[in-house]
Amino acid sequence: MSHKFLKSTLSSILVGALALGFSSASFAATKVIKISHQFPGGDGPEVDFRHRLAVKFAQEVEKRTNGELKFEIYPSASLVKPTSQFSAMQTGALDMTVLPLAYEGGKIPETNLGLMPALVTSYEQGLRWKTAPIGKALNDVVESKGVKIITWVWQAGGVASKTKAIVQPGDAKEVKIRGGSKEMDMMLKGAGGSITNVPSSEIYNAMQTGVLDAAITSSTSLLSFRLYEVAKQVTTARKNTFWFMFEPLLMAKSTYDSLTPAQQKIVMEVGTSLEKFAMDESKKDDVRLGEVYGKNGAQVSDMDDAAFAKWRELARQTAWKNFAENVKNGQQLLDMAQAVK
Repeated sequence: MSHKFLKSTLSSILVGALALGFSSASFAATKVIKISHQFPGGDGPEVDFRHRLAVKFAQEVEKRTNGELKFEIYPSASLVKPTSQFSAMQTGALDMTVLPLAYEGGKIPETNLGLMPALVTSYEQGLRWKTAPIGKALNDVVESKGVKIITWVWQAGGVASKTKAIVQPGDAKEVKIRGGSKEMDMMLKGAGGSITNVPSSEIYNAMQTGVLDAAITSSTSLLSFRLYEVAKQVTTARKNTFWFMFEPLLMAKSTYDSLTPAQQKIVMEVGTSLEKFAMDESKKDDVRLGEVYGKNGAQVSDMDDAAFAKWRELARQTAWKNFAENVKNGQQLLDMAQAVK
């Protein structure tokens, strides 16, 4: 074997090895992050904004990290069931989700503050929690459970009903109704309602089969899950509502901690930048709710100040009282929340 041939062969092997090394390094530098949520996917301005928020987040982070972070989005609970998403993040089986935090209220009682009836009365007030002591307290609780809040999202909600309009507390008497959280159910029970709880993605079936007469959920879910096909009445959140839900974009702490400091900074900046989008889209859905249900033949009602005051008083006597008495530092947390105007 000639010296020249040997040198040429060794050079080829070295070039190949280097190319393989660069290829592996490039592959290793790309991290794929999975986002799962329970809401319908698709394209277009009328698609559930929570899916669009996940898409916007993924596209912007991917762009700003030059493709170091890539995302796979699984809508319609196609990867993880709605009630399993938080625990999947805790075990590292899921990276991210858009989730009603109160779904974890049974295991993490403090998270019920995220769907405490009549506590938050406007989007702006809810978003101000983020920089107030209550926001820090809630953030600390969630992080201690292995999950990080990336985007603060609040949503107002309405009531879809097959039987009668539910505007005043007395309207809920003997109605099979879904509230969406332990505390919300407590208030509805105080109003004489019969409680059945299912994730928002299962409300349509429950109303269709008679398991539920009525359901309370976000305006966006009342639209996305096409409940106007089974409801004859709707009470909107255009004026007042006792139903404001905290539904943030979340990331597993293990996933967040695996990112570089630069990537973490980008994730948090992009997350914050989407909070106005979420608020604007939620408000649009509150208005669109009445329009869409009206066009589909439902009677559309709004809640006046007097009706809201009755619900709030009932909430104080039931849900708020229970939270203060049975959750560690419950009264202190309620006081911090009420301090945000």
